[in-house]
Amino acid sequence: MKFLFDFFPVLLFFVAFKVFDIYVATGVAIGATFLQIGWVWYRGRKIDNMLWVSLGLIVFFGGATLLLHDEMFIKWKPSVLYWLFAVVLVIAELVFHKNLIKAMMGTQMELPEIVWRKLLMSWCGFFAVMGVLNLYVALNFSTDTWVNFKLFGGMGLMLVFIVAQALVLSKYLDDKDTK
Repeated sequence: MKFLFDFFPVLLFFVAFKVFDIYVATGVAIGATFLQIGWVWYRGRKIDNMLWVSLGLIVFFGGATLLLHDEMFIKWKPSVLYWLFAVVLVIAELVFHKNLIKAMMGTQMELPEIVWRKLLMSWCGFFAVMGVLNLYVALNFSTDTWVNFKLFGGMGLMLVFIVAQALVLSKYLDDKDTK
């Protein structure tokens, strides 16, 4: 459910694009992200920092798209978000000596430090590549193809990456290692 909740604005963006156009879809994505934050707040939960970052980026890039009537701004948004994820992971590790992947998953499993570091670097690489791939599609294909890639390609590649990570991690885990 969290996965679907996180992709709620992307799904609505896709539907609005298919029914209307990129500009209506952009407005819908902005509104959907505000609704996400409102829903989390209404439920009395802490609003995740990444949700705030996502809101800031969609308002900035989506607002520029709508204001300047130029769809390239919204096409840059996923790349900037992916690259921001990668940079935050690297800075946390190099500057603050904190592996954010371990911080998020460390309560669920025990792994050797070298594995945590490889996991961190693989996520950094994945986000960097996804940013480049998004821009490649945005700059070399139609907007319709980019929107399809944004939903199906992005989600599909994320799913494949997570399954691959799980397969790699499974060799380090026994029943006694999981908490």
